Amino acid sequence: MSDLKKNFTKASADKAWGENVVLKETRVSLSGATRTTGFLKSTLLGGLLVLFGLQGIQTANAQNAANSWPTRKPITLIAVFPAGGSVDQVARIISQPLGQELGQTVIVDNKGGASGTIGTALVAQAPADGYTFAVVFDTHGVNSSIYPKLSYDAQKDLTPLILVGTSPMVLATNVGSEYKTFNDVMSAAKADKNVSFGTIGNGSLGHLAMALLGKSAHVEWTHIPYKGGGPLMTDAVAGHVPLTMASVFVTKPHIDAQRLRPLAVTSKHRSPDLPNVPTIEELGYPGFEAPSWWAVLAPAKTPPEIVKRMNEALNKVLKNPEVSKKLDAQGIDVVAGTSDSARSFIDKQITTWAKVVKDNNIRAE
Repeated sequence: MSDLKKNFTKASADKAWGENVVLKETRVSLSGATRTTGFLKSTLLGGLLVLFGLQGIQTANAQNAANSWPTRKPITLIAVFPAGGSVDQVARIISQPLGQELGQTVIVDNKGGASGTIGTALVAQAPADGYTFAVVFDTHGVNSSIYPKLSYDAQKDLTPLILVGTSPMVLATNVGSEYKTFNDVMSAAKADKNVSFGTIGNGSLGHLAMALLGKSAHVEWTHIPYKGGGPLMTDAVAGHVPLTMASVFVTKPHIDAQRLRPLAVTSKHRSPDLPNVPTIEELGYPGFEAPSWWAVLAPAKTPPEIVKRMNEALNKVLKNPEVSKKLDAQGIDVVAGTSDSARSFIDKQITTWAKVVKDNNIRAE
C-alpha cells in the first residue's frame, strides 16, 4: 500500500498533469497498481513528446520567419541625432538603396537627444525582429562612460551590423589666428598661455581627442563646449574661439571657403579630403588616433540569419558608386565589412575612450 501512496504523491506533485491525473489514480484499486504505473509512464512520455514537438515547431517557425524577412512591413532606421547632421545624412543616403536591395520600404526616423542615447535606447528595447535599426555616431563609443545610468548596455543590448565609415577630426583655427601651424599651438600650450578650444559639446569625441592629446603632450587646455556644430562654427569663423576640434563634415565647408585653417587631423593616415594636412601622429605623437565614425546597429537578440542578410545588403549598398560618392561628399571614408569587424572596432572605441574619460574625470553636462 505504501508503494501505491508514493505513486499517488508523485502524480499529485507533477504540475504538468494537475488534478485530473490524481482523480484517475484514486479510483484504481491495489490490484490495478501495475496498470497505474504503466499509465503514468505512458502519459509522461506522451507529454514530453508533445513538448519537444512544440519546441521543434517554434524553432522551425522562427527559422521560417528569419528566412522570409523582410515582409511587407516597413523597416525603420532610427537616426539617433536630429535632422541635418551627419547621422541623419548617412541614414538618408543609405535608406533608399537599402530598400531597393531588400525589396522593402525603409523609413528614416530622427530620434535625437542626449548625445544619441535616446534613439539608441529605443532600438535596444525594440523587438528583435529585423524591422528597427539604429544609425549611430562616434558618441556611441563614449556615452556608456559619461552617462553611468543608461537604460541599455552599449555592448550587450545591441548588435553591430556594419561600420559604415570613418572620418578624421580636424584641429582648425580662424584664418586670422596667431596659430599658423600645429607646433604654434603646442608651443603656446607648453608656455602656459591658456590655450582654449571649442567642440560640439562636453564629452564629445573632439573633447576627448584634445584631452588625450593634452595627456600625451603634458599640457593643459581650456575646453569651451558648444550646443552642436552650428554654434561652434559660427564662433570659430568669427574668431571668438581660437581653436576647434570637430569632424570633417562640420569643418570642411569653412576650410574650403578659406574661413578656417586646418592644422592637423586625428586619423591614422592623411584624409583624402585634406591631403595636405598632417596627422597628429606625423607631428610627433605615435599611435595617436581619434576617428569619427558611423555604424548601423540592431537589437541584441536579432536572429543571426537577419543580421547576416542585413550586413550583406548594407555591404552592397556601400559599394554602390553613387552611395560612395554621396558619403565622400560628407567627408566619410567608407569602411563596410562584416558584423564581427564592426563589433571589434566599436568595442575598441568603447575601451579606449572609457580610459580617457576616467583619466580626465570627464562628465556629461
